[in-house]
Amino acid sequence: MINPKIESAIEAALGAFSEFNDFDATPLVPDFFNVFSLEADYLTKVNAVDAIFDENPAVEVLREVFFDMLLINFFSEDVKKLEEDYLESAEWEDIEEQTLDRGTELLNLLLYLNECEDENIEPALEDYLKEFLLVDEDEFQDEYYIYEPVIENQILIESSVEEIARVAQELPEDTEIAELFYPMMCFFQNLEPSDAEWGEIAEFSAEPDFDMAVLEILLSFN
Repeated sequence: MINPKIESAIEAALGAFSEFNDFDATPLVPDFFNVFSLEADYLTKVNAVDAIFDENPAVEVLREVFFDMLLINFFSEDVKKLEEDYLESAEWEDIEEQTLDRGTELLNLLLYLNECEDENIEPALEDYLKEFLLVDEDEFQDEYYIYEPVIENQILIESSVEEIARVAQELPEDTEIAELFYPMMCFFQNLEPSDAEWGEIAEFSAEPDFDMAVLEILLSFN
């Protein structure tokens, strides 16, 4: 089973990627739908998603954000068919261990957007940082370290897209959040961009195929 929001996000992400890349990824939409809908265990589905990326290296940049979406789909759909305490089982612990180096911070952001929907609140950067990630709490200093560039630049959501792009391009490449910084900040700056505003975000992006795909995932979830 595939979550309707995930379905929309896959389609929107591949459409946006294709708009800014020479490779047309839209024919892959049914392939991803089929894999996400498989009646199979989680690692089998991970391997099947990886196989699509292995066969289509042009979309490699989206591999880990699609891993995040597969995990969100697992939490929202597949878990319903498993035992109630499955996520506390030794089997799931082993899966987590095997996939420790997979995915991105998009996972946390999507979990937050689901929570916003459940609680009927509007997503906001400060709320995400302080109430969801708890970056001010001593026991969550790993999150503080990861999100430090975001915490230090929160004022950017009151600024222009051009200014967000400038700061994004100055971040050191090894900064953990660097890849997602631009689409995430643009999302929180404008939760419902018009076509013209969407075009402006693409215009100032250093990697519009990736950034606009991620932005479309966020917009689909919100």
